[in-house]
Amino acid sequence: MQSSQQQQQQQKQQTAHDAAVLGGLGEALSTLPQASFNYINSIVGSGVIGIPYAFHRAGFGLGLLLLILVAYITDYSLILMVRCGHICGRFSYPGIMEAAYGKYGYYLLSLLQFMYPFLAMISYNVVVGDTLSKVLVRFFPSWGTSMGAVRLGVVFFVTVGVVVPLCLYKNVSRLARASFISLACVVFILFAVIIKLFSGDYKVADTADSWTFANSDVIPATGIMVFAFMCHHNTFLVYQSMRDATLERWEKITHVSIGFAWTVAALFGIAGYSTFRALSQGDLLENYCVNDDLMNFSRILFSISILLTFPIECFVSREIVRALVHRFVLKEPISEFTQDKDPKREKGAEVDEYSKTITLAIVFSAFVISPMTEYLVDRITVR
Repeated sequence: MQSSQQQQQQQKQQTAHDAAVLGGLGEALSTLPQASFNYINSIVGSGVIGIPYAFHRAGFGLGLLLLILVAYITDYSLILMVRCGHICGRFSYPGIMEAAYGKYGYYLLSLLQFMYPFLAMISYNVVVGDTLSKVLVRFFPSWGTSMGAVRLGVVFFVTVGVVVPLCLYKNVSRLARASFISLACVVFILFAVIIKLFSGDYKVADTADSWTFANSDVIPATGIMVFAFMCHHNTFLVYQSMRDATLERWEKITHVSIGFAWTVAALFGIAGYSTFRALSQGDLLENYCVNDDLMNFSRILFSISILLTFPIECFVSREIVRALVHRFVLKEPISEFTQDKDPKREKGAEVDEYSKTITLAIVFSAFVISPMTEYLVDRITVR
């Protein structure tokens, strides 16, 4: 009887949570498939095109085994994070650290959780600028004399036209369609890589280390794979966007998302490595000729996929800044939703008036810094 009453009370609280978000944000919570799209999109990003190179460094056989191990550890750790949140009543990464290590743990994790996605946004700008500028020069050869200006123009255009509108959404659930399109782009690129494998357009001679089972560069290869599966910083962002968010539903969505991500990464690794073997580069698309129209189209889709992943990273950085502003400036810490509280009173379910300002500041800071990184790389290369 008591258990039945507790279940009814939890259901009422969950309904109140949904109503609070729907009323406060004016946006629906994510269904299980929608949350899966955002979840998978945060995993399957730019890292998958580096898997063939990781297979080259670790060895083809050992590389596949490492990929399975990394996927398993990622799956376990993502479930463990949410389970810890239920235990301590804190549903954010910094909140868990504060519960375990006090305020210094909160400060350290807040810094890391802001910097990682922010640096990812900068790298996305660099990759998109380099990739699309090469495609444009393919059609407008005269632009090749001013590649720096072309890159800057490309990044500015996509920032204003694509990134900013998506980043200004209030809730990550609104990114489900964008995430689905991003995943569709990745799947198309995968098919293009497989087509090129069987077409015979790229014939690479076997060498002594082409099909080695294991090599000595295990640590660098593992780092590449871990980067490809890194999504822990936005775990609670996706979790709290789910309708009827429970640990059981989270375990289900995690298994499905990690399984799909591993399948895509493994196929990229197998097809890419089988095509170029020891010549596989860190960016698989760099292995393909600039005159290859199918792969040029794949480069465009790759840029689109990255641009549609950008907002999820921005959301993470924005939430960190919002939490710090509430905590130290407004002296009203954002309460994290738990089933023991009334969600209608949760400030985390509201959208601050200054969220738009924070979003624009983060996005354009990444835009301003990205050309500087290219300049530093050019200077180091010259020296």
